[in-house]
Amino acid sequence: MRRERYKRLIMFLASVLVIGIQTANFAYVWFSQYNYRSVIGSVYWRRGHWALFALYALIVLLMSRLFGALKVGYMRVLDVIISQILSVISANFVAYIQLALIGRWKFLTHIKPMILLTLVNLVVVLVWVVFTRWIYTVIYPPKRSIVIYENHDPDRLMKKMKSRKDKYVIGEAVHTEKGMDYIMERIPLYENVILGDLPSHERNQLLKFCFEKNIRCYCSPKISDIMIMSSEKMHMFDTPLLLFRNRGLTVEQQVIKRVFDIVVSFLMLTGLSPLLALIALLVKCYDGGPVLYSQERLTKDGRVFRILKFRSMRVDSEKAGARLAMKNDDRITPVGKILRNIHFDELPQLINILRGDMSIVGPRPERPEIAAEYTKEIPEFPFRLKVQAGLTGYAQVYGKYNTTPYDKLKLDLTYIENYSFFMDLQLIATTVKILFQKENTEGVEHWQTTASSEQDNWSNEQKL
Repeated sequence: MRRERYKRLIMFLASVLVIGIQTANFAYVWFSQYNYRSVIGSVYWRRGHWALFALYALIVLLMSRLFGALKVGYMRVLDVIISQILSVISANFVAYIQLALIGRWKFLTHIKPMILLTLVNLVVVLVWVVFTRWIYTVIYPPKRSIVIYENHDPDRLMKKMKSRKDKYVIGEAVHTEKGMDYIMERIPLYENVILGDLPSHERNQLLKFCFEKNIRCYCSPKISDIMIMSSEKMHMFDTPLLLFRNRGLTVEQQVIKRVFDIVVSFLMLTGLSPLLALIALLVKCYDGGPVLYSQERLTKDGRVFRILKFRSMRVDSEKAGARLAMKNDDRITPVGKILRNIHFDELPQLINILRGDMSIVGPRPERPEIAAEYTKEIPEFPFRLKVQAGLTGYAQVYGKYNTTPYDKLKLDLTYIENYSFFMDLQLIATTVKILFQKENTEGVEHWQTTASSEQDNWSNEQKL
């Protein structure tokens, strides 16, 4: 527990180390390759050097934050490695553009040093991830945990916790029917307490008990908890109050978001036009059917629009009615399978974004009939329609295609209630990282087809 107090400091120093090494490598390349009259037209003096190095360090920090490249211990090792690779490449690309502007584009013929710098920094961050992860594991071994639950089966949550054996060791799961006295006797035997979807009274008792005993506690949030977390703290004289605005995005946020959507979607449509033409040709040549597939979806305030996609299924795929794609779905064409795995079937939605039907980032739009089924089981499901539907979103980044509707709702509400422009940038950067992760592209299981057919399997464990 003494070591636990220094975790943030240790990780901060580790982050400073890796950013410092990358900046030192950049400084070496600058002095040895670029700081000459023949390259930039003049020689930088001392203050110019320090300003340049500080700016590079700032770029590295920003890219690391965008991709989550410094979250050793929080994310899996492979995720951190991928994040670091993307961060290094992005940071050096931005730095190279900066140097090109300084040298009035003379640097375009001096790209080799930046390529070598990128390769060296990639080796540095890979070594740093492995070494820091080892240090983290030695200092902070997996914590023994106890799960407290009531009527909602904790198996799904426990399975997810057990997948991170580097962080959690589930010792036992205790039902509240054992009694609060028994549970409070068991809790001090563990380092972590994991509270399932408990009723408010029992949960409050256990939270206060853990607070009193200084025991780390994890809690599955209810929808109301997500709203509370984003509330504004204020005081009415000596009485603390929480203010819930419940209005979605402000006018200023909506304007900034819309301008960003227009600029990014236009640039992407222009830059990706050759790729879009190639995909259209492949879809058409496979079976001669239509290239695009349109479908009714819901966006802000429940407005219905027609979403555009490259067709990835057979032309007669829904002759038996609407249903979600399943694992090994025989309706998906070979071309469509590839497009779905890398999410390129979604690219025509850039047109929807230009039209104003969608945003770059937001909750994924559901079909009206499927949303209606979900709403029967989860009355709060329409809450996610407070903002424009998105090409990517919080639930897509932190969830999976087969994440349950209730969990998707909580993820989308987390985005809506905590929105910021920087969060949009983070989600876009993270989307690039997960594009080729198969686990995020799998179809639903047969028992997950609609909300009504899921009732027996997960409805009871998702109630508020």
